[in-house]
Amino acid sequence: MAQSAPLILRLVASSVTAANRAGKIIRDVMSQGDLGIVEKGKNDLQTEADRSAQRCIVTSLSRQFPSVTIIGEEGPSNCEVPSDWVVTDSDPQILQLACPEHLQNIQDHEVVIWVDPLDGTSEYTQGLLDHVTVLIGIAVGDRAVGGVIHQPYYNYQSASGDDMGRTLWGIKGIGTGGFEAKLPPEGRRIITTTRSHSNAVVQAALDALQPDEILRVGGAGHKVMLLIEGRAHAYVFASAGCKRWDTCAPEAILVAMGGHLTDMHGVSYCYNKDTPHQNIGGVLATAKGEDHGWYLKNLPDSVRQTLL
Repeated sequence: MAQSAPLILRLVASSVTAANRAGKIIRDVMSQGDLGIVEKGKNDLQTEADRSAQRCIVTSLSRQFPSVTIIGEEGPSNCEVPSDWVVTDSDPQILQLACPEHLQNIQDHEVVIWVDPLDGTSEYTQGLLDHVTVLIGIAVGDRAVGGVIHQPYYNYQSASGDDMGRTLWGIKGIGTGGFEAKLPPEGRRIITTTRSHSNAVVQAALDALQPDEILRVGGAGHKVMLLIEGRAHAYVFASAGCKRWDTCAPEAILVAMGGHLTDMHGVSYCYNKDTPHQNIGGVLATAKGEDHGWYLKNLPDSVRQTLL
């Protein structure tokens, strides 16, 4: 069944199991106590969990899809990968999904997989564990089509060991799974934004949208999860701080359930293998049922001019 399923289904099904294994590695590193922190740049940390989770994901997926381009946040590694980190099984329920005609004949060379092995590294080091996600985004041509978000510490306050964690997935034109989609509350405007990378421009964008509440949390994956679960109406980040591996997976899942994700000019990001990694236009994401155009219209021109 696995080999006969369309490529897009096999990619997402395999990404789910790889993300689950990476989540266990992230928990194991934390439980061992030595995070192995390296400072890559200002406010840009890397831990042993980042490095190990990426080796797990990239090796697992490249073994199954050797002709597909994989781009990971932490760059290539020549380190040997333990055999128990390599998973080649797939989520069987995803393999059985009906696939629309336009997604049935995708070829390996059209695909790019964008991997953020640990989104929310700063929060991970500070013990804000519910902010941490594993992101695997699947682009076909220029567009994000499939995505997996694994939350390794979901329910960590009540669960223990491998009982904690959950995995969300979505494929444009097919559907979503692993979560209950909810609409945000009517009559209010709740906006989520960066917890640790704010500046005057970011704040000016927020002020212009007049939110009733601002949720400042870590991780792009975590912020989009707030939208898909109805806890926020929009994710607004008027800064070039995000990268393609931060937004590919969340965009695919959000759009699959009826939301939107663009830059601050309303332009969709390109995810082909030759595209720049930085999201220089910022990030504007809106939940299902929200008027994305309203947010674009109400952003000040002065904010947009800083993101060209």
